[in-house]
Amino acid sequence: MKRSILILAMLSMAVITGCSNKEQAEEEPVVEVEEQEDIIVAGAEVLPFVTPFTGERVAEEVTMRPILATINNHPQARPQSGLAQADVVYEMLAEGDVTRFLALYQSEIPESIGPIRSARSYFIDIANGLDAFYIAHGYSPEAKSMLERKVVENINGMHYDGTYFKRSSARKAPHNSYISGENVRAGAEKVGASLLYQKKVSYPFYEAEDNVKIGTTANEVLMKYNNSGSFNSQYVYNADSNRYTRYSANTETIDYETNESIELANILFFEMPHRIIDNAGRRDITITGGGNAYLAQAGMVREVKWKNADGLLIAIEEDGSEVKLVQGKTWVHFVPSSPGLATSVIYSE
Repeated sequence: MKRSILILAMLSMAVITGCSNKEQAEEEPVVEVEEQEDIIVAGAEVLPFVTPFTGERVAEEVTMRPILATINNHPQARPQSGLAQADVVYEMLAEGDVTRFLALYQSEIPESIGPIRSARSYFIDIANGLDAFYIAHGYSPEAKSMLERKVVENINGMHYDGTYFKRSSARKAPHNSYISGENVRAGAEKVGASLLYQKKVSYPFYEAEDNVKIGTTANEVLMKYNNSGSFNSQYVYNADSNRYTRYSANTETIDYETNESIELANILFFEMPHRIIDNAGRRDITITGGGNAYLAQAGMVREVKWKNADGLLIAIEEDGSEVKLVQGKTWVHFVPSSPGLATSVIYSE
């Protein structure tokens, strides 16, 4: 500002000196010149690190290993605890028409997770691909063999029921086993498992300003697992928040502990071969190959592909490049190849 004042004074002196007759003199225009350094441009601070599975910028690097927990989705287990804090939730059939969740935690560990349910072989394969510390309560025969062979580092409620895993008196078994965030850490220490993030797997994300409006407009998406509706999911898009609200059996999905609604940035649907393998109706799902997929984000739905990349299940474009996600939480459905995506996933404006 000092330079602008000096210029103004010099112009004024020139007018007085050069024009003794005020009536004949023309008034000189006064122009203020501001120095570049006096203009302050306000800008938001860009945080230096990105969370691997939500793409959100944070001040400190994420160093915690992913934690993957099998969570019960029987109607008697709802609402569940800890879903609102999960970075990613995988939903798939476990037996008959009953689905279960695999909740991935890394950005934060909730105070309570559950109800915890039993392991399946493909749950363990997913945990292995993520290099996650795996949590379950019980197991199928195939899963038991894999856990005994230490395919993944884990803690199981069959061995720690009443210690690291606590039973809720508000619900009946097998829908009442829970583990706290504190006991996740204590349990990992007990079995000698490191919670240090070493494999460094992650998803790619759009920058906040990128245009992600690609595909067909779809403000509502329905995932239909059966005709009864008990395990069908509906996602309703909110343009103001750029998030989807989840409903299960026509009831909004909330977190039992916090009463938070489950708000999602991305929903993926991976079409996979399913088959029933025993009299209990247990399923086997082929997750080692790849196939057709749908992606819902930013109020749009489009067709993509999926593949297993060294154990990590990812969505890919037609050219093989990895699909970018909108920053935020993601829900992944495994869809039986029979009847397939076109029948199971219904979307509309």
